[in-house]
Amino acid sequence: MSVSPAYRRIAAIVVTVVAVVALFVVGMYVQVPYVAMGPGPTVNTLGDVTIDEQGKDGKVVASERQVVDITGAQLDKTDGHLNLTTVSVYDGLNLFDALSKWASGRYTLEPREQVYPPGQSNQQVRDANAAQMSGSEAAAQAAALSYLHRPTKLTIAAIGKDAPASKGLKVGDQVISVSGTPVSTTAQMQKAVRAHKPGDKLDLAIVRDGTPQNVVVTLGGWPDGAPAEVKGTGYLGVTPQVLNADPKLKIDFNVGDIGGPSAGLMLTLAVVDRLSPGSLTGGRFIAGTGTISDSGVVGPIGGITHKTLAAREAGATMFLVPAANCAEAKSDAPDGLELVKVDSLDTAVGVLTGKVARQGC
Repeated sequence: MSVSPAYRRIAAIVVTVVAVVALFVVGMYVQVPYVAMGPGPTVNTLGDVTIDEQGKDGKVVASERQVVDITGAQLDKTDGHLNLTTVSVYDGLNLFDALSKWASGRYTLEPREQVYPPGQSNQQVRDANAAQMSGSEAAAQAAALSYLHRPTKLTIAAIGKDAPASKGLKVGDQVISVSGTPVSTTAQMQKAVRAHKPGDKLDLAIVRDGTPQNVVVTLGGWPDGAPAEVKGTGYLGVTPQVLNADPKLKIDFNVGDIGGPSAGLMLTLAVVDRLSPGSLTGGRFIAGTGTISDSGVVGPIGGITHKTLAAREAGATMFLVPAANCAEAKSDAPDGLELVKVDSLDTAVGVLTGKVARQGC
């Protein structure tokens, strides 16, 4: 039996409508395994920020705080901007959301697992980002104080479970030297420990509860999964941290709801600017990014092109780029924004004060 042309047309229309409806349903309600990343907020580390806090009555109250709040020291007047930059991440995208953001040219799509690792909840990821920011703030304070030759101390922040250090050291111990080698930064301590092999005895000069003493610890071998570069070197099993040693000086950071380690450089520069004479900005609008170590080494970050775009749109004319991010930053540099390569706090301060020649990306 033959099928009439009219029936075939009706069937084709029905199939098309069903396909369109199915595509619409998939596009609207099925989440894609990607996140969109784009320009995020920028914050002037020399300025104020609004922080939402819970009052005694349980109500949320907005209050103004300095982003870098320093007390107990004479502060120098600052001007201009030293803006930290961020990347915004958009999760829970449907197909239409993802295509729309990608087509705009302002966003990139990345596999969701790169931001939210499998097996970790969103809250666990947020907690990890907050911990990274806390560590970045501590390193920023230490780097700035070391640069300014203000008192600091190298302490034991944590000791691994069953680590060799647990047999002699305690959290809070101040480390003065390792087998006769003076140490004042985490990098110096790591280098001094790794100069020895498993089984070697370390003689650590420390200060515990205000009392100088010596502790001898026998080094072990690194556990499975350790980086290749430390294999064969001695394992102590501690997390060292450089702290402010001036009891009068207090430095607090109020960055709002920002996580991760990439604000380190700009927070460090803000502390240096407030605690030293003269202006680092000269009234200019400067932005930047980069991790910082307590010894002042600037490290790479992610999302550099999103950050440079956000900075330019906010009004920045100069952007401090970690040396390792220069090639990527240059590949999509916004018009009117000078990209300046930095690899250390010394270089960054030197560039801003004109004592070091600017090197572009």
